[in-house]
Order: sequence, then C-alpha cells, then structure tokens
Amino acid sequence: MKDPRLSQRKMQILKAVVDAHIVNGEPVGSKYLSQSTQITCSPATIRNEMAELEEMGYLEQPHASAGRVPSELGYRFYVDTLARQYSATKDEIAEINERLRFKLTEMDEILSEASKLAASFTNYTGIAFHAGTGKVRVEKYDSMLITPKSFLLVVMISDKLVKTKTVQLPFSVTAEELKRLTDLLNLFLVNLTSDEITMPLIVRIEQIMGEYGGMVHPAIKAIYETMNEIDTADIKVEGVTKLLQYPEYSDVSKVRDLFSMIEEKDKLLDVISQHTVTEDGINICIGAENESDVMSDTTVIFKQVDVGGSRFAVGVIGPKRMDYQKVIGMITQLAGGLTRMYGGKDSAALPDGNTDGEDTPDKTDGR
Repeated sequence: MKDPRLSQRKMQILKAVVDAHIVNGEPVGSKYLSQSTQITCSPATIRNEMAELEEMGYLEQPHASAGRVPSELGYRFYVDTLARQYSATKDEIAEINERLRFKLTEMDEILSEASKLAASFTNYTGIAFHAGTGKVRVEKYDSMLITPKSFLLVVMISDKLVKTKTVQLPFSVTAEELKRLTDLLNLFLVNLTSDEITMPLIVRIEQIMGEYGGMVHPAIKAIYETMNEIDTADIKVEGVTKLLQYPEYSDVSKVRDLFSMIEEKDKLLDVISQHTVTEDGINICIGAENESDVMSDTTVIFKQVDVGGSRFAVGVIGPKRMDYQKVIGMITQLAGGLTRMYGGKDSAALPDGNTDGEDTPDKTDGR
C-alpha cells in the first residue's frame, strides 16, 4: 500500500538504500547514494530525505555516525511496492527444469527434494512443509493379490502421487473377489476425504460383498492410514548452515536459538503455519511478522504448491537483508515446476523461458 507521505524521490532513495544494504550488509550513507546510484540530487538533499524517512519509520540509524539501514517497515514497503519482478534467465529456468527431472511418489520424498532445491537455487536455508488439511481425496484404487490371504492396495491420489499398502486378510480369497472389492471402492469411495468415508458407506460395501464382507474392514483401515500419512503435517529443512555466512547470524546466542527452533521442526512448523497464504500463493514474513522473538532478524518466504489436490509449500529462511527480487522469482519458478510435475496449475510459472522473450533478467544494480 502506498504512503501519501512518500514522494517519488523518497521512494527512489528508500529503494536505493534497501538495494545497497542487501548487497553490502552495511549502513548506507548519503555520499554513497549520490556517487553510486542514479539519484541526481545533492548529498545534503539525500541526507535530509533519509532523515525524514527515518522519522516516518522506513529507515533506522544503528548509531549516530552511521548511515541508515532499512527498518522492517522499509523492507515491507520495498517488497510490496518498490521491488521489480525478477525474471529468471533461460539458463536458470533450464537448470530448474533439469533439476526437477525426478518422479517421486511419496510426500516425504517430495518435501525433502523441494527443500534441497530451494536451498541450492537461493543460497539460503530451504524449507518445504505440509501443514495437513484433512482434504486429501483418492482418485482411484487398484489392487493385486499377493497370497490367498493378502493383497497390495494401490491408492492413487493423482496419476503422479501413489501409495501402496499390504493388506492382510483373515481368510483366503481369489483374484475375482479382490477385483469385486476394488470395483466397489472405486464406485463408493473416490473423491472423498477421510471424514466423508462414513460408516453407512462402509456397511453398504460390506453388504454387497456378502460372505466376503470381512475384506472390507482391513481395506478401509489401510485407506485411512494412507490418507493420514499423506496429510500429516511435516516440514523438511535443508542447508541450515548457509545462514552462518551472513553477518546477521554472527551472534552465537541468537543463532543458537534459531538453530534450536529449526531443529525442533514442530515449533518451526507452528510459526510458519500461522500465516495465511496470499491470493497469488506466496507469503513473505519479515522479522517480527514471524511472531517469534527467535526469528526477529529473519525473513521467511514460501509459495504454495498443488500436489494432486494436496497442498504443501516450498520456500526459504534467510536474513531480513535478503535479495527479495531474486528469491521471490526463483521460488515462484521452483513452485511452478513442482506444480506442473504433479498435475496442478500455476500461471505464474514460466515453462521454458521469459514471457517477454528477453534472455537477461531484470536485476537491480546489476545483480
């Protein structure tokens, strides 16, 4: 949201301060801005504007003789209003597509690989998490007889997300009875959540199976277990030590507390899950917006991914002094690739190259 107090010049100076601080990690002074950016006014004018930006809460001065650094309000305004969209190069998109040439069928595997890719592409700590929604629906059931008293139940959440369960039976059956049960599961139990698989439905299937109704309960138990496994809250973290290269994490006590939270994944999942995903599927939580003192110097960026009707998110943890333009662009590309791979839709993703046909990205200040 634009602030009517911010003139075009103030916004230009605020953007220049954020861009410079992201690159250098040091307080930014008026002399630097006058010499190293396209701002044409004098150092004195820049200094006055920076002082007013500080009074408005967009900049902070670490100590009297230093330049300014962005405040959380400054970062938020930068992300929401000033940052230009990062356009990945064809080489970057090709690398993402190449690294996505895997086909995983277990949610745990998908989360692990997604967190590794996020860390690799951004050089921050990668995260991928699934909060659990209770909305998993099965598209199709299949089966295969293993022995007269056991069979393999195939549960297809989508054509690319499949789980199998071995079901033990209290009596012997033939392939014909197993096919009959499978047909009934596909007739009555597809496109239902676990809550919608009710006792009347189960009883109805048992009645139709007649003397083989005893097959139904073990099969339903396996279906419930499978749906719960897919929908259980989980988080994968990759590249935690990447944070140590940033001066924001040089304070041993602070980084110890942050690492402790990351290791206790339930706490990290609780913090991240408090944030509602925005309309475009991406969320940016800066500093205190994370509602945890441990993460007061940290930004979390994540984007939602559709995996066969089940949703998870992929993103990064890093310092507030983050290259927001690049990170948002790369996470959007990665999430888009994952969504396409698992049958969802993501209009924000670029499948082969830039939509504007350019070969080079729009990287502010040459980044």
